[in-house]
Amino acid sequence: MATQKPVSKSKGEASNGDAPPKKSMMKLLIIVLLAVVLLGAGGGGAWYFFKMRGANNSAEAEKLPKPSATPIFVSLEPFTVNLQPENGEHYLQTSITLQTNFKEEVDLFKLYTPQVRNRILLLLSSKKPSEITTVEGKKKLAEEIVAAVNQPFQQGGRPQTVNSVLFVSFIIQ
Repeated sequence: MATQKPVSKSKGEASNGDAPPKKSMMKLLIIVLLAVVLLGAGGGGAWYFFKMRGANNSAEAEKLPKPSATPIFVSLEPFTVNLQPENGEHYLQTSITLQTNFKEEVDLFKLYTPQVRNRILLLLSSKKPSEITTVEGKKKLAEEIVAAVNQPFQQGGRPQTVNSVLFVSFIIQ
């Protein structure tokens, strides 16, 4: 008598015909559910980020003052400072006017006049006569004054909005 070996079933087939499709369906269902959860979390995170970012931008926009249609000029008292020595002693006497487009800045400059003058005074007294006698030197000095004055007066405060510095008089002796 010949003995028959049982025919081995392939890996895809099992003794129970319903089991493999259930396992593959279960894996597919888990993958689809994970994808849906990840997409939902990503979409929710993006919505939250843009919603909060938009709220912050609108809150910042409400805090900013509205610009004036015409420029506003703030004249400062004249400065007289000793310049850094080069060929003997020199001093600078100048009158400066600040230009801004915000009415609120005028009140702020009046309130913080000592700080504004101190910043400008320190900057002017750090210069050599040769650095500020040319037109380019004066333009660079004006830019440096704008940068110094635009720094916030209080730590964590918003910066000022001086557009330009105008020299009304400028004498080096």
